[in-house]
Amino acid sequence: MAWPTDSSGVSTSNVDSATKNPADARADIFNAFVELQNVIDGRGQASGVASLDSNSQVPQSQINPTLTSSGTTDITLSPASSMVKIQDFINLNPVAHASLPSSPVQGDVAFLTTDSLSASQNKLVYYNGTAWRYIDESGAVD
Repeated sequence: MAWPTDSSGVSTSNVDSATKNPADARADIFNAFVELQNVIDGRGQASGVASLDSNSQVPQSQINPTLTSSGTTDITLSPASSMVKIQDFINLNPVAHASLPSSPVQGDVAFLTTDSLSASQNKLVYYNGTAWRYIDESGAVD
């Protein structure tokens, strides 16, 4: 059930003064109860309102784990602690040299599959402000 988006389903015109006839308000009161039921039924539903658990947090089951953006909009994470913590792993989309950003900024990181000569690399690279650089390897993971 969708969360109500406006109050058009609830009219107060037959209850806004003492001179109004309560019998005229019956349909309005019924409509108000229907809207209240929509609010109750909209908890935890699509187009509704999120539930909160005992810690006043939205339950994991109601959180979409995928962040997407349209067009050229970046997704920026700005945690209060100034630290973004990744619980498990990061998976960078492998890219060839030709697919590296055309206007990189210092601190950009990528997983490079092939260099400008199409030679296989499969290495992490970072942009230092003037050029893409390889992150040196210190040995194989056993």
